[in-house]
Amino acid sequence: MDLSRYVLRRLLFLVFLIIGVSLVVFIISHTVPSDPVLANLSQRNIDNEELVAAFKAKWGLDKPLYMQYLIYLGNLLKGDMGISIRTQRPVLQDLKMYYPATFELSMFSMGIAITLGIISGVISAIRRNTAVDQVIRGISVFGVSVPNFWLGLMCLMLFYVTLGIAPGPGRLSPYLSPPPAVTKLYVVDALLEGNWRLAMDALRHMLLPGLVLGAFSMGLIARTTRSSLLEILSMDFIRTARAKGLAEKMVIVRHALGNALIPVVTVIGLAFGNLLGGMVLVETIFAWPGIGEYAYKAAGNLDFPAIIGVSILIAVNYVVINLLVDILYGVLDPRVRYE
Repeated sequence: MDLSRYVLRRLLFLVFLIIGVSLVVFIISHTVPSDPVLANLSQRNIDNEELVAAFKAKWGLDKPLYMQYLIYLGNLLKGDMGISIRTQRPVLQDLKMYYPATFELSMFSMGIAITLGIISGVISAIRRNTAVDQVIRGISVFGVSVPNFWLGLMCLMLFYVTLGIAPGPGRLSPYLSPPPAVTKLYVVDALLEGNWRLAMDALRHMLLPGLVLGAFSMGLIARTTRSSLLEILSMDFIRTARAKGLAEKMVIVRHALGNALIPVVTVIGLAFGNLLGGMVLVETIFAWPGIGEYAYKAAGNLDFPAIIGVSILIAVNYVVINLLVDILYGVLDPRVRYE
């Protein structure tokens, strides 16, 4: 099967995945022992039976569960994710509003994680069982093990509150206005406007949350790169390349690293999908207006359309990223065939 047919088949599978995810999330969210009426109406309004009935009728809560889902599914297949109970806006509009912030932070975070993770993993493999290797492995274990919300709080307290060398929470300083919304990515839009000061301010605000979110991914990438590269370096074709007199640097870069990166790409894809899903606690700590913050507020208000919308977005992210990872396999290893 050629690549185009493979991609088409995966995209068709995405439709069934969206339906399945919407059904599972719908059932789970509606089995929670809570009432959206209590979560969204004041105590005074709850005592008013007419207001409660009107609220239920407006959001379809007065219909049987299966009917609610069938109505939602019919609208979803038309591209309508419903209206958010909390914001009173279409869920799709909310997702378009909040997603760029999460995407920008995730790209920045993964850039840090991939660069530092691969470099440190390669160095650790080359300097195996040395002091450098032990230090890198220790940092990797720390990054994988430490809770990101604790690391975020500590970084914020140390670099912002105590030392004052990092900017506060948010995407921009309070005295600056966002750039014209072209891509809704502040750094890109600021550069398109030619406003270097605004672009640098947006980058500085991404630094701390980006490092916190990237710590876990960097640790995974470093450990995977090290173990994969050590395995490749012990193979016969590497010994043959060395026997031919090739420099060690050439052996690693041209022969070993490309083969070692295949499992690393898998880890990168999973980590990136996780970040795009929105790290709720980190985004809350740094007041980052992304999908994580939106999901947190939706859950607090039992905003069923928003909760299902976020879940579908996360599922789509994972499918698209896994598809890109599979395509990248073929780039790294020409022996890969798409079936």
